[in-house]
Amino acid sequence: MTDHVRRGILATVGSTPLVELERLSIDCDMRVFAKVEKFNPGGSIKDRTAVSMLLDRLYTGQLDPGRSVVVESSSGNLAIGLAQLCRYFGLRFVCVVDARTTSHNVSVLRAYGAEVEVVTEPDPVTGELLAARLRRVEELLDELPDAFWPNQYANPRNPKAHERTMREIATALNDRVDYLFCPTGTTGTLQGCARYVRAHGLSTTIVGVDAVGSVLFDPDPPPVSRLVPGHGASVRPALLDPSAAHRVVHVDDLDCVVGCRRLVAREAILAGGSSGAAVSALHRLAPSLPPGSTCVLILPDGGDRYLDTVYSDQWVREHFGDVTHHWRDPAVARI
Repeated sequence: MTDHVRRGILATVGSTPLVELERLSIDCDMRVFAKVEKFNPGGSIKDRTAVSMLLDRLYTGQLDPGRSVVVESSSGNLAIGLAQLCRYFGLRFVCVVDARTTSHNVSVLRAYGAEVEVVTEPDPVTGELLAARLRRVEELLDELPDAFWPNQYANPRNPKAHERTMREIATALNDRVDYLFCPTGTTGTLQGCARYVRAHGLSTTIVGVDAVGSVLFDPDPPPVSRLVPGHGASVRPALLDPSAAHRVVHVDDLDCVVGCRRLVAREAILAGGSSGAAVSALHRLAPSLPPGSTCVLILPDGGDRYLDTVYSDQWVREHFGDVTHHWRDPAVARI
């Protein structure tokens, strides 16, 4: 079997392309690259996490396709990665999502055969949907025999998967990565990349791109309603290590929209909301970065799952009003 043939779809997870963004960096003296994770078979960086958390348990017999049930909470991307993997191995999968999960993602999950539970009411104590999702997961673990919760928020194999992500980036650039812009959610990607950087003595500055209103790097965030799923968090994950990020940039939902529109206008890359956050974070820091810097943006997923939100002019108007004055880039299409 040649190097161009893969044994099954899961063998295509990882080794995603690193693309130089020549048009995005046209206004500044630096080189900008994007790790385009939508090229994973399930469409996002979370495919790496799903494979890392489940494969060992399958190969060691801790998960039995005829008996075990995988239960997880996800805003969308990890759910799809797990659904694909569970379908491949014949595992039953129950996914708890919330009202912010797009109808597109729910349809994809059901196409893979996943059982989808949608939490519509926030947790009565915290007022957060994530807390309500986690409570429902705990209830399902009690109700379902032989249930396994991968728990992306606490599983050490989540960040472990992304040591490889950083290795791919560093290898492609001969270890010359000055700044890595990493959107945060569970912080698995951030921490895995940071561990590789530390272990190999790289001089890379890790920039955590967090959401305004997230509790990850701000213990008392402003009370805002966040619209972009998978970016930031309302509950601090057990995995969290704040020292993994050398710098943190907080961006809001409108920044995500602006970044996405800029990326597709200049580079013809249709990317997801948290990818737009990374673009906006780069735009904010660019004037202060040393000339000639090499910057890498992690783009966690594609934009096809955001056509009804980030790329919908009507949705943007409904949530942000007339925001044409926010466009700081003439290359970005006018709303």
